[in-house]
Amino acid sequence: MFIQHMMGILYHPKAEWKMIKDEHYSATHVFMAQISILAAIPAVSLFIGTTQIGWSITGGEFIKLQTSSALMAAVAFYFAMWIAVGLIAYAIRWMEKTYGGEASYEDCLLLTTFTATPMFISGLAGLYPMLWLNVMVVLAALTYSIYLLYTGVPIVMQIPEDRAFLFASSVLTVGLCVLVGLMVTTVILWSTVIPLNYISG
Repeated sequence: MFIQHMMGILYHPKAEWKMIKDEHYSATHVFMAQISILAAIPAVSLFIGTTQIGWSITGGEFIKLQTSSALMAAVAFYFAMWIAVGLIAYAIRWMEKTYGGEASYEDCLLLTTFTATPMFISGLAGLYPMLWLNVMVVLAALTYSIYLLYTGVPIVMQIPEDRAFLFASSVLTVGLCVLVGLMVTTVILWSTVIPLNYISG
């Protein structure tokens, strides 16, 4: 059912949001059966891409990561995405009462997970980690995730249309802050706790 929803949210989001809302998933199910799979897409893709092909900015010279170094980075990135999704869902739950919402934490988690689905899927670009290509793919995914957010908030959060836009904008701000925080934390970890070791391509 999860795969069906994942595809549906990409092709006909408004109808799929209503179906998702009506199925009442538990938080445990969302984390174990959905986020566990989605978070693995960018983590595994980047591990393969950085160890087998290597990083490149323009497609000229590729620099590979040592397998042990890339593995530690991938595992850390995987669990960081779990934390990021959980934090955003908690923030949504905390803010919703201000906008007249009546959703549970599970609803907030579903909104976060399915909104971020295009971002997770865009992680497949990590199989060929060329900087400009990855940036373009992620920006396209981010654009569609924003669209999913604005279409999903009124349905999943049960917020009146006149307030849904403002609430979705607040959620977007929180999500972008968490994304930036995740990137900064990753850079800090890579330079201190989990140093990256490169080998020539």
